[in-house]
Amino acid sequence: MACRLKRRFLRLFFITSLLGALPLSSQAEETLTWLVRDLPPMTIFEGPQKGQGTVDQFLPILIEHLPEYRHQILHVNRARGMQMLLAPSFTCDLSLLWTPARAKSIVFSTPAFAVLSNGVAIRRSQQDALAPFVVDGKVDLEKLLDARDARLGVVAERSYGPFIDERLQHTDPHKLTPHYGNDALGSLLQMQRLGRLEAVLGYWTEIRYQARQQGIDPNDLIFYPITGTALYQRIHIGCSDTAQGRQAIEHIDQVLQSIPQEPLLQSYASWLDPVLREQYLKDNPQFFEDSPGQ
Repeated sequence: MACRLKRRFLRLFFITSLLGALPLSSQAEETLTWLVRDLPPMTIFEGPQKGQGTVDQFLPILIEHLPEYRHQILHVNRARGMQMLLAPSFTCDLSLLWTPARAKSIVFSTPAFAVLSNGVAIRRSQQDALAPFVVDGKVDLEKLLDARDARLGVVAERSYGPFIDERLQHTDPHKLTPHYGNDALGSLLQMQRLGRLEAVLGYWTEIRYQARQQGIDPNDLIFYPITGTALYQRIHIGCSDTAQGRQAIEHIDQVLQSIPQEPLLQSYASWLDPVLREQYLKDNPQFFEDSPGQ
Protein backbone atom coordinates (compact mmCIF):
# COMPACT_ATOMS: atom_id res chain seq x y z
CA MET A 1 0.00 0.00 0.00
CA ALA A 2 2.77 2.41 0.94
CA CYS A 3 4.64 1.59 -2.26
CA ARG A 4 1.53 2.28 -4.34
CA LEU A 5 1.04 5.67 -2.67
CA LYS A 6 4.69 6.49 -3.18
CA ARG A 7 4.46 5.63 -6.91
CA ARG A 8 1.31 7.77 -7.28
CA PHE A 9 3.02 10.68 -5.52
CA LEU A 10 6.09 10.40 -7.76
CA ARG A 11 3.88 10.22 -10.87
CA LEU A 12 1.95 13.32 -9.76
CA PHE A 13 5.19 15.14 -8.99
CA PHE A 14 6.56 14.27 -12.43
CA ILE A 15 3.40 15.53 -14.22
CA THR A 16 3.38 18.75 -12.18
CA SER A 17 7.06 19.36 -12.96
CA LEU A 18 6.46 18.70 -16.65
CA LEU A 19 3.61 21.20 -16.78
CA GLY A 20 5.76 23.76 -15.06
CA ALA A 21 8.46 23.29 -17.67
CA LEU A 22 6.13 23.86 -20.64
CA PRO A 23 6.51 27.16 -22.53
CA LEU A 24 4.37 29.94 -21.09
CA SER A 25 2.51 30.34 -24.39
CA SER A 26 1.14 26.81 -24.19
CA GLN A 27 -0.31 27.51 -20.74
CA ALA A 28 -1.68 30.95 -21.61
CA GLU A 29 -5.15 31.48 -20.24
CA GLU A 30 -5.32 35.27 -20.20
CA THR A 31 -7.01 37.16 -23.00
CA LEU A 32 -5.70 40.65 -23.71
CA THR A 33 -8.37 42.83 -25.30
CA TRP A 34 -7.04 45.51 -27.64
CA LEU A 35 -9.30 48.55 -27.83
CA VAL A 36 -9.20 50.03 -31.33
CA ARG A 37 -10.86 53.36 -32.10
CA ASP A 38 -11.75 54.67 -35.54
CA LEU A 39 -9.03 57.31 -35.81
CA PRO A 40 -7.97 57.56 -39.44
CA PRO A 41 -5.36 57.49 -40.74
CA MET A 42 -3.99 55.75 -37.62
CA THR A 43 -6.80 53.20 -37.75
CA ILE A 44 -9.19 52.95 -40.69
CA PHE A 45 -12.40 50.96 -40.25
CA GLU A 46 -14.11 51.56 -43.59
CA GLY A 47 -13.46 52.46 -47.22
CA PRO A 48 -10.87 51.44 -49.81
CA GLN A 49 -7.99 52.03 -47.34
CA LYS A 50 -9.56 49.92 -44.60
CA GLY A 51 -6.91 48.32 -42.39
CA GLN A 52 -4.06 50.34 -43.91
CA GLY A 53 -3.62 52.81 -41.06
CA THR A 54 -0.38 53.07 -39.10
CA VAL A 55 -1.81 51.41 -35.98
CA ASP A 56 -3.62 48.84 -38.14
CA GLN A 57 -0.23 47.68 -39.37
CA PHE A 58 1.48 47.95 -35.98
CA LEU A 59 -0.97 45.82 -33.99
CA PRO A 60 -0.31 42.47 -35.79
CA ILE A 61 3.44 42.95 -35.22
CA LEU A 62 2.88 43.58 -31.53
CA ILE A 63 0.55 40.58 -31.18
CA GLU A 64 3.11 38.34 -32.87
CA HIS A 65 5.67 39.34 -30.24
CA LEU A 66 3.32 38.66 -27.31
CA PRO A 67 2.59 34.92 -27.67
CA GLU A 68 2.03 34.56 -23.92
CA TYR A 69 -1.48 36.02 -24.36
CA ARG A 70 -4.57 35.25 -26.34
CA HIS A 71 -5.56 38.41 -28.20
CA GLN A 72 -8.95 39.91 -28.90
CA ILE A 73 -9.53 43.07 -30.95
CA LEU A 74 -12.53 45.18 -30.04
CA HIS A 75 -13.71 48.22 -32.02
CA VAL A 76 -14.92 50.93 -29.63
CA ASN A 77 -15.74 54.61 -29.68
CA ARG A 78 -13.73 57.05 -27.59
CA ALA A 79 -16.06 57.07 -24.58
CA ARG A 80 -16.44 53.29 -24.44
CA GLY A 81 -12.70 52.77 -24.81
CA MET A 82 -11.87 55.02 -21.86
CA GLN A 83 -14.63 53.44 -19.78
CA MET A 84 -13.14 49.97 -20.32
CA LEU A 85 -9.58 51.12 -19.64
CA LEU A 86 -10.64 52.63 -16.31
CA ALA A 87 -12.55 49.50 -15.30
CA PRO A 88 -10.89 46.53 -13.55
CA SER A 89 -10.37 44.68 -16.85
CA PHE A 90 -7.50 43.42 -18.99
CA THR A 91 -7.62 45.92 -21.84
CA CYS A 92 -5.03 47.98 -23.69
CA ASP A 93 -5.15 50.86 -26.17
CA LEU A 94 -2.41 51.21 -28.77
CA SER A 95 -2.54 54.96 -29.31
CA LEU A 96 -2.84 57.11 -26.20
CA LEU A 97 -1.37 60.43 -25.20
CA TRP A 98 0.10 60.49 -21.71
CA THR A 99 -1.53 63.05 -19.43
CA PRO A 100 -1.21 63.47 -15.64
CA ALA A 101 -4.92 62.75 -15.19
CA ARG A 102 -4.78 59.55 -17.22
CA ALA A 103 -1.62 58.37 -15.49
CA LYS A 104 -3.57 58.17 -12.22
CA SER A 105 -5.70 55.31 -13.51
CA ILE A 106 -3.98 53.91 -16.63
CA VAL A 107 -0.55 52.31 -16.82
CA PHE A 108 1.51 53.52 -19.79
CA SER A 109 4.28 51.97 -21.84
CA THR A 110 7.42 53.74 -22.89
CA PRO A 111 6.79 55.80 -26.05
CA ALA A 112 5.77 53.55 -28.93
CA PHE A 113 6.17 56.13 -31.70
CA ALA A 114 5.90 59.86 -32.30
CA VAL A 115 3.45 61.91 -34.35
CA LEU A 116 3.24 65.52 -35.40
CA SER A 117 1.63 67.41 -32.52
CA ASN A 118 -1.88 68.79 -32.60
CA GLY A 119 -2.21 72.16 -34.26
CA VAL A 120 -4.67 74.57 -35.81
CA ALA A 121 -5.97 74.24 -39.37
CA ILE A 122 -7.57 77.15 -41.20
CA ARG A 123 -8.79 77.68 -44.73
CA ARG A 124 -6.15 79.23 -46.93
CA SER A 125 -8.55 82.07 -47.73
CA GLN A 126 -8.60 82.98 -44.00
CA GLN A 127 -4.82 83.19 -43.66
CA ASP A 128 -4.77 86.97 -43.27
CA ALA A 129 -7.37 86.84 -40.49
CA LEU A 130 -5.13 84.53 -38.45
CA ALA A 131 -1.93 86.52 -39.13
CA PRO A 132 -2.11 88.60 -35.88
CA PHE A 133 -1.86 85.39 -33.85
CA VAL A 134 0.99 83.77 -35.78
CA VAL A 135 4.58 84.17 -34.57
CA ASP A 136 7.48 82.34 -36.24
CA GLY A 137 5.07 80.05 -38.06
CA LYS A 138 3.19 79.01 -34.92
CA VAL A 139 -0.21 80.04 -33.56
CA ASP A 140 -0.45 81.61 -30.12
CA LEU A 141 -3.50 79.65 -28.98
CA GLU A 142 -4.16 81.84 -25.93
CA LYS A 143 -4.26 85.02 -27.98
CA LEU A 144 -6.43 83.38 -30.60
CA LEU A 145 -8.95 82.24 -28.00
CA ASP A 146 -8.91 85.68 -26.35
CA ALA A 147 -9.99 87.29 -29.60
CA ARG A 148 -13.54 88.64 -29.53
CA ASP A 149 -14.86 86.60 -32.45
CA ALA A 150 -12.78 83.44 -31.97
CA ARG A 151 -14.51 80.15 -32.80
CA LEU A 152 -12.40 77.02 -32.51
CA GLY A 153 -13.71 73.57 -33.45
CA VAL A 154 -12.66 70.72 -31.14
CA VAL A 155 -13.55 67.05 -30.82
CA ALA A 156 -15.49 66.71 -27.58
CA GLU A 157 -13.83 64.83 -24.69
CA ARG A 158 -10.58 64.34 -26.61
CA SER A 159 -7.21 65.01 -25.00
CA TYR A 160 -4.91 67.16 -27.12
CA GLY A 161 -2.03 66.84 -24.66
CA PRO A 162 -1.49 68.52 -21.25
CA PHE A 163 -0.45 71.94 -22.60
CA ILE A 164 -3.41 72.39 -24.96
CA ASP A 165 -5.91 70.74 -22.58
CA GLU A 166 -4.99 73.25 -19.88
CA ARG A 167 -5.68 76.21 -22.14
CA LEU A 168 -8.96 74.82 -23.40
CA GLN A 169 -10.15 74.28 -19.82
CA HIS A 170 -9.66 77.98 -19.08
CA THR A 171 -11.32 79.23 -22.27
CA ASP A 172 -14.74 80.80 -22.50
CA PRO A 173 -16.95 77.84 -23.57
CA HIS A 174 -18.71 80.08 -26.09
CA LYS A 175 -15.47 80.30 -28.08
CA LEU A 176 -15.22 76.54 -28.45
CA THR A 177 -17.39 74.43 -30.72
CA PRO A 178 -17.14 70.85 -29.45
CA HIS A 179 -18.50 68.13 -31.70
CA TYR A 180 -19.44 64.62 -30.62
CA GLY A 181 -19.91 61.50 -32.68
CA ASN A 182 -17.68 59.18 -34.73
CA ASP A 183 -17.40 61.71 -37.57
CA ALA A 184 -16.78 64.73 -35.35
CA LEU A 185 -13.73 66.07 -37.17
CA GLY A 186 -15.34 65.72 -40.59
CA SER A 187 -18.36 67.66 -39.35
CA LEU A 188 -16.12 70.40 -37.95
CA LEU A 189 -14.34 70.76 -41.29
CA GLN A 190 -17.71 71.16 -43.01
CA MET A 191 -18.68 73.84 -40.48
CA GLN A 192 -15.40 75.59 -41.19
CA ARG A 193 -16.06 75.48 -44.95
CA LEU A 194 -19.46 77.10 -44.32
CA GLY A 195 -17.82 79.92 -42.33
CA ARG A 196 -19.20 78.85 -38.95
CA LEU A 197 -15.69 78.26 -37.55
CA GLU A 198 -12.41 80.10 -37.97
CA ALA A 199 -10.16 77.19 -37.11
CA VAL A 200 -10.15 73.47 -36.27
CA LEU A 201 -7.87 71.84 -33.71
CA GLY A 202 -6.40 68.42 -34.47
CA TYR A 203 -3.68 66.25 -35.95
CA TRP A 204 -2.60 67.30 -39.44
CA THR A 205 -2.66 63.73 -40.78
CA GLU A 206 -6.21 63.24 -39.49
CA ILE A 207 -7.37 66.62 -40.80
CA ARG A 208 -5.95 65.90 -44.26
CA TYR A 209 -7.59 62.47 -44.35
CA GLN A 210 -10.98 63.72 -43.15
CA ALA A 211 -10.87 66.71 -45.52
CA ARG A 212 -10.63 64.33 -48.48
CA GLN A 213 -13.55 62.29 -47.12
CA GLN A 214 -15.61 65.51 -47.01
CA GLY A 215 -14.68 66.53 -50.55
CA ILE A 216 -12.34 69.26 -49.32
CA ASP A 217 -8.96 69.69 -51.00
CA PRO A 218 -6.31 69.49 -48.23
CA ASN A 219 -4.28 72.03 -50.20
CA ASP A 220 -7.01 74.57 -49.41
CA LEU A 221 -6.07 74.25 -45.73
CA ILE A 222 -3.05 75.57 -43.83
CA PHE A 223 -1.79 73.88 -40.67
CA TYR A 224 -0.03 75.78 -37.87
CA PRO A 225 1.76 74.24 -34.87
CA ILE A 226 0.89 75.79 -31.51
CA THR A 227 3.30 78.03 -29.61
CA GLY A 228 4.58 76.35 -26.46
CA THR A 229 4.13 72.76 -27.67
CA ALA A 230 6.78 70.36 -28.89
CA LEU A 231 6.82 69.68 -32.61
CA TYR A 232 6.06 66.01 -31.94
CA GLN A 233 3.92 64.15 -29.44
CA ARG A 234 4.83 60.72 -28.16
CA ILE A 235 2.18 58.04 -28.46
CA HIS A 236 2.03 55.35 -25.79
CA ILE A 237 0.29 52.04 -25.26
CA GLY A 238 -1.99 52.26 -22.25
CA CYS A 239 -3.43 49.34 -20.27
CA SER A 240 -5.91 49.04 -17.44
CA ASP A 241 -4.16 49.63 -14.11
CA THR A 242 -4.55 46.09 -12.82
CA ALA A 243 -2.03 43.38 -12.02
CA GLN A 244 -2.58 41.94 -15.52
CA GLY A 245 -2.27 45.36 -17.15
CA ARG A 246 0.93 46.23 -15.30
CA GLN A 247 2.51 42.90 -16.21
CA ALA A 248 1.47 43.33 -19.85
CA ILE A 249 3.14 46.75 -19.99
CA GLU A 250 6.38 45.19 -18.75
CA HIS A 251 6.22 42.72 -21.64
CA ILE A 252 5.20 45.44 -24.12
CA ASP A 253 8.14 47.64 -23.11
CA GLN A 254 10.51 44.76 -23.87
CA VAL A 255 8.88 44.24 -27.26
CA LEU A 256 9.10 47.94 -28.14
CA GLN A 257 12.86 47.77 -27.67
CA SER A 258 13.23 44.88 -30.09
CA ILE A 259 10.86 45.49 -33.01
CA PRO A 260 12.08 47.66 -35.92
CA GLN A 261 10.73 51.21 -35.99
CA GLU A 262 11.34 51.96 -39.66
CA PRO A 263 8.13 50.40 -41.09
CA LEU A 264 6.03 52.25 -38.50
CA LEU A 265 7.74 55.56 -39.24
CA GLN A 266 7.36 55.15 -42.99
CA SER A 267 3.69 54.21 -42.60
CA TYR A 268 2.93 57.34 -40.58
CA ALA A 269 5.06 59.61 -42.76
CA SER A 270 3.15 58.51 -45.87
CA TRP A 271 0.09 60.41 -44.59
CA LEU A 272 1.95 63.73 -44.25
CA ASP A 273 2.40 66.30 -46.98
CA PRO A 274 5.81 66.02 -48.72
CA VAL A 275 7.53 68.84 -46.80
CA LEU A 276 6.50 67.62 -43.35
CA ARG A 277 7.17 64.00 -44.38
CA GLU A 278 10.79 64.78 -45.14
CA GLN A 279 11.20 66.69 -41.87
CA TYR A 280 9.54 63.95 -39.82
CA LEU A 281 11.84 61.23 -41.13
CA LYS A 282 14.88 63.48 -40.70
CA ASP A 283 13.95 64.24 -37.08
CA ASN A 284 13.33 60.58 -36.22
CA PRO A 285 16.58 60.01 -34.25
CA GLN A 286 15.65 62.84 -31.86
CA PHE A 287 12.11 61.68 -31.07
CA PHE A 288 12.90 60.02 -27.75
CA GLU A 289 15.86 62.06 -26.58
CA ASP A 290 13.81 64.79 -24.91
CA SER A 291 11.65 64.52 -21.79
CA PRO A 292 9.23 61.57 -22.04
CA GLY A 293 6.10 63.29 -20.70
CA GLN A 294 4.34 64.26 -23.92
